[in-house]
Amino acid sequence: MARIGSSQPARRDAGTAEAGIIADPARGSAWITGQLRHAILEGGYGHGDKLPAERHLADAFGASRTTVRLALDNLENEGLVSRRIGSGTFVNFPNPLDSAEVVESTSPLELIDVRLGVEPNMVRLAVLHATARDVARLEQAVGRLDGVGGDVESFSRLDEEFHVVIAESTHNPLMLFLYRQINEVRTHAQWNAMKGKVLTPERIGEYNRQHRAMYEAIRSRDVDAAVAIVTNHLHYARRQLLGAARE
Repeated sequence: MARIGSSQPARRDAGTAEAGIIADPARGSAWITGQLRHAILEGGYGHGDKLPAERHLADAFGASRTTVRLALDNLENEGLVSRRIGSGTFVNFPNPLDSAEVVESTSPLELIDVRLGVEPNMVRLAVLHATARDVARLEQAVGRLDGVGGDVESFSRLDEEFHVVIAESTHNPLMLFLYRQINEVRTHAQWNAMKGKVLTPERIGEYNRQHRAMYEAIRSRDVDAAVAIVTNHLHYARRQLLGAARE
């Protein structure tokens, strides 16, 4: 995705039309957050780049500066940008070299092993640092997961979302960055080929019971319970992968 209107020189045309932006005052800060997030993740803005000023973004999106400011607040909470008083908003997303090669060469079992090394500490930090808003977002994510039934694709998407919200709840930019890299591996062909075997309706139900227990432990600020639940959750996933690999 190209950059969105900016007064700075850009590696690409900075025009709003090329960026695919349509002025639409009816759309709110969540939509603007998504547009800017996509531009950052797709490389339209590089690590350390300065985003256009709020007034330029407001013009590009056909929105008020207050709405744009809320969108930038969302991106800052996600760790994708940093706001510097008097200087502006800067991208905080260093893309690792050869990430596509790593994504494609990492097996689902290798992914689980890395998650076991990262997520227990990630959950511990979430228990310690989650705000009331973070807890509310986790509750909403669990509710959406409860509604998927046996829909494998919906479960996969919402499962990723739930764990990303936990990463965001740590309020640790490096942890969030690391978890985004982990999630990239979950989109590749090896996992897509495996998930149809692993994600039966019964197992989806069990995963969601574990998700809810994890949410309750974070909500009640129980570090030991939360770490134990996520560890058991990942070992359960590992057993299912091993069973599927033998079939």
